[in-house]
Amino acid sequence: MRIATTIFLTDETIRPDRLGRELEQRGFAGLYLPEHTHIPASRDTPAPMGEPLPREYGRTLDAFIALGQAAAVTERLALGTGITLVSQHDPVDLAKQVATLDFLSGGRFTLGIGYGWNVEEAADHGVEWSTRRELTRDRVALMRALWAAEPTAYKGTFGSVRASFAHPKPAHGAPRILLGGAAGPKLFGQIAEYADGWLPIGGRGLTETVPVLRQAWSDAGRSGEPVVVPYAVHPSPGKLAHYRELGLQEVVLQLPPAGEAEVLRTLDDFAQYL
Repeated sequence: MRIATTIFLTDETIRPDRLGRELEQRGFAGLYLPEHTHIPASRDTPAPMGEPLPREYGRTLDAFIALGQAAAVTERLALGTGITLVSQHDPVDLAKQVATLDFLSGGRFTLGIGYGWNVEEAADHGVEWSTRRELTRDRVALMRALWAAEPTAYKGTFGSVRASFAHPKPAHGAPRILLGGAAGPKLFGQIAEYADGWLPIGGRGLTETVPVLRQAWSDAGRSGEPVVVPYAVHPSPGKLAHYRELGLQEVVLQLPPAGEAEVLRTLDDFAQYL
């Protein structure tokens, strides 16, 4: 099972180039980064992780720029977002960012996407909260049109693009797309419809939920099985053994949003799981 990591990289933490080198040298499989463009100082939306909202949420580095820096100093380290808030991006610009990072890294990129929790943040991007899921699906379809080998038009409910020359292309036609969110029929139906798998935060309850997702996948006529990558996991030997028993091939461990010394100490501790 591949052992990857995630961290809230900020202006106060270890730098992405230093972290990328250390991860690759130590044998970790990947680095996933979250994003928030900003956190409105006044909001009615309660933070799902509890209040007060941790400091790092309002200080995150741009995930694509940070991953680009990590890609430039590594050769094998997988790179991903966990998650990209697709509804808060212009899809034509985002398609270019994704394709460029995947191309320059030699196909090492995974696009983790999600719907978000912060109503006020989304509103500042012009997002209508009640339709953000449909907007995300529509924008992913538009991006796939731009990643297609030949000029391909797309017309959706929320946007469209003309058949266009759009290069570079992602290294393998399109990056792996994993959808985050809470388990349930609605999310699993959406994964089966347009994603390659699921990023379950924390990795709890997978004994019950993974078979349900696999059934939804099969019912949608998808071949094979959906990828399931437990995300932001606080590891233990028993927990990782359980993931292996479920047939999972990758897990993403949570690093502290800290300076270099503390992050490297945590990597030393996590080395027992490699």
